[in-house]
Amino acid sequence: MAMGSKRKTPPGILLLRRVRGRNWSPKTFRYAILLITFIAYACYHASRKPSSIVKSVLHPEPSTKPPQQEHINMRPWPLGDVFVKEEETDVNRRGSANKGWEPFNGKGGTSRLGEIDVAFLACYSIGMYVAGHLGDSLDLRLFLTWGMIGSGFFVGLFGMGYFWGIHAFWFFLVMQMAAGLFQATGWPSVVAVVGNWFGKRKRGLIMGIWNAHTSVGNICGSLIAAGVLQYGWGWSFIAPGLVMSLGGVLVYLFLAAYPEDVGFPDINSNSGKFIKRRRDIEEEVEEEVDVEDEGESSGSGSGQGYENKRSVGLLQACMIPGVIPFAMCLFFSKLVAYTFLYWLPFYLSQTTIGGEYMSVKTAGNLSTLFDVGGIVGGILAGYISDKFKARATTAATFMYAAIPAMLVYHSYGGVSQTVNVVLMMVAGLFVNGPYALITTAVSADLGTHKSLQGDSRALATVTAIIDGTGSAGAALGPLLTGFLSTLGWEAVFYMLVVGALCAGLLLTRLVIAEIREKLGYVDEVTACEPLLNERR
Repeated sequence: MAMGSKRKTPPGILLLRRVRGRNWSPKTFRYAILLITFIAYACYHASRKPSSIVKSVLHPEPSTKPPQQEHINMRPWPLGDVFVKEEETDVNRRGSANKGWEPFNGKGGTSRLGEIDVAFLACYSIGMYVAGHLGDSLDLRLFLTWGMIGSGFFVGLFGMGYFWGIHAFWFFLVMQMAAGLFQATGWPSVVAVVGNWFGKRKRGLIMGIWNAHTSVGNICGSLIAAGVLQYGWGWSFIAPGLVMSLGGVLVYLFLAAYPEDVGFPDINSNSGKFIKRRRDIEEEVEEEVDVEDEGESSGSGSGQGYENKRSVGLLQACMIPGVIPFAMCLFFSKLVAYTFLYWLPFYLSQTTIGGEYMSVKTAGNLSTLFDVGGIVGGILAGYISDKFKARATTAATFMYAAIPAMLVYHSYGGVSQTVNVVLMMVAGLFVNGPYALITTAVSADLGTHKSLQGDSRALATVTAIIDGTGSAGAALGPLLTGFLSTLGWEAVFYMLVVGALCAGLLLTRLVIAEIREKLGYVDEVTACEPLLNERR
C-alpha cells in the first residue's frame, strides 16, 4: 500500500480546527508552512555550528598566540560584552582551553578537525540522494520529524564525549557520521513542502526571504554554542541538539506537508484551484474552504490524489535540463560557503584584528555577521532572478563578485574590527547569494519542470541531487582547509577563489542561453533549455 494513503492531518492542526470550529484558509496555511519549515531548517543549521565554535578549544595552538589578559565576564552574550578578550570559564579551569582535548590537541590536530567535518558532510551528501527519493515516496512530515530527532540525538552524543571523558577519535567520527545521515533528511523535505504549497510566481523572492533560515540558524547556533561554552564545550553540542529535537516535535504537531492533507487541491496539478491560468499568466486564487468531514478531506480524498502520483528515479531526474549544471555549480559554491561555515571562527581566533587576538567566544560571535550578509545576499539574488527571469546569470554574477570580495577581506580584514565586519558581510552577501538561490528557487523550479508532464513527484529527488552534489563540495572544502591552513591562510583563500571561479564558469552555457533568449535568438537547442525561466 502506498504511504500516501496512510497520511493523516497533523494532530496540532486537528486540535486548532476543533477549537476554531473551521479550517484555516489556504493563505493562512501558507504562512504557517513558511514559518514551520523556516524554524525546522534553522534548527538543522544551528546544530551544525558547534564544531566550528569549539575548534579553537579542542585545538588551541597556543604557540601561534601570545599570552592574553584575562577578562572575567560573568554574563553570557548578549547581556555581557560582545567582543571580549580571553575570558575565564569552566573550560579554562578544567584545562581544555589551554591544553586542548585529545585527540585534537596534538600534532595534526587541524587535520583531524577537518576529518570529522568531512565525515559529517560525506555522510550528509551520500544520505541526501537516498533521502530525496524517500522524501518523494514517504510522508514528508514524519520523515522530517524523525530526521530532526535523530540528528539532535547524535549531535548531543558528540557533546557527551566531554562529560564522559572520551578521547577516542573513532567515537567523535562515528557521531558525526550518524548526525550527517540524519541531517540529510532536512533540505529535500523542506524544499518539497514549500514547493507543494507555492507556485512559481515570485518564487525566487519568496524563497530568497525564506532561505534566511540558513543564516539565522548559523547565527543562533553560534550564539547558543558560544553562550554555553563557559560551562564546558560539551554543552555547545548538547544545547543545539536539544533545540533540534524540540523542532522535530513542532514539525510532527503542525506541519501539513501537502495541501491535500488539510482538504485543499494539489497546487501543481491541473485540477487544483490555487493556480488559474489565463493567457499564459499565472494568477493565484485564494479560496476559503471549510473542512467539516475529516475523513473525506484528509483521508480518502487526499490519499487518492497522492497515490496516483509516482516518484521520479534519480536517473530520470538527472535528465531534466539544467539539473547537472546547477548541481556542479553548487558543488563549488558550497565548497566556498561551508569552508566559511566550519572554519571562519577558527580563522578569526588565530589571526590578529587591529593588532589583537580575540577569544574563542568573541570569534564565534563575530562570525555571525558573515551570515547577516548572507541573509541580504539570498534575498537580493532571489529578487534579481525573479525580476530578470535569469537564475543562471544571477548565480554566476554573484560567484564572480565573490572572488574580489574574499581577496579584499583576507588582505584588509585585519586592519580594524570595523573594516573586518564590513568586508565580512560583503563577502557573505556574494558567497551565500547564489548558494541560497540554487538550493531553493532553482531546485523547486526544476523539481516541477514541464518535462515531468505534471503527475510526477520530483521536488525532493531533484533537490537531493542538486544539494547532494553540492554537499560533496561542502565536504571537500573543510577537509582541504584542515591541511592547507598548516601552510598559511593565503593557501586557503586561493582555494576559495578557484572554487568560486569554477562555480561561475560551470553556468556559462546556461548564461549564454538566457542572454540569447533575452535578445530573441532562440534556436532549437535553447528552446529546449529555457531552464528555469519558462514564459509564464
